[in-house]
Amino acid sequence: MIDHAHDLASVQEATERLLTAAAGLDNASVARPSRLPGWTVGHVLAHLARNADALGNVLDGRPMYPSAEARDADIERDAPRPLDVQLADLRESDAKFRAHGTAPADWTRTVELRNGVTDVAARVPFRRWIEVELHHVDLGIGYELEDVPADFTEREIDFLAERFGGHRDVPSVGLRSSGGRVWTTGGGAPGGPIGVEGTAADLLGWLAGRRDGSALTVTGGTLPALPPL
Repeated sequence: MIDHAHDLASVQEATERLLTAAAGLDNASVARPSRLPGWTVGHVLAHLARNADALGNVLDGRPMYPSAEARDADIERDAPRPLDVQLADLRESDAKFRAHGTAPADWTRTVELRNGVTDVAARVPFRRWIEVELHHVDLGIGYELEDVPADFTEREIDFLAERFGGHRDVPSVGLRSSGGRVWTTGGGAPGGPIGVEGTAADLLGWLAGRRDGSALTVTGGTLPALPPL
């Protein structure tokens, strides 16, 4: 069962971890490349702030972004700002998002995200948690997938395994973590079943497009190429 109140609290904790870590940077760091191709650290911070606004829009029943072009333009506009401005904006936008999340609402309702994707409202806080944890890693400032909370890692693997389940480009794949958890995904493309085993962090990294999967053990075929998120 989805517990949106728990996830909102987790969003706050994750955001505070990120803000504390990023406070140790300087203005020159904002212009350095992040781990995301073509994006600086400033782009990642700007995206995190604007995504909080966007998910607040979703909870209010408004379009997540006016358009894809507007989303990209806002990130480009905000990316070069000084570090203190970036962090103040992220803190404020996070507080506004959580205020949306604590307002009385029907959490069973269906909401619309980008590109026609829909979800239950109660899962929106978890989607924000995903953004904060993974983009903290993307900043490349010492926070790794091994550092994210274990319960987040397993839930995000659950989420991504479901997302790729039956995907027409992904053969049947059985996932097993070194801790003994198992998942299945894919199944839409010919081939398989393929076995993929590794640490939960490495499984998450591969599923989320943050690692190439070279640390995983693969049996029954080759490691499939996953579609972009």
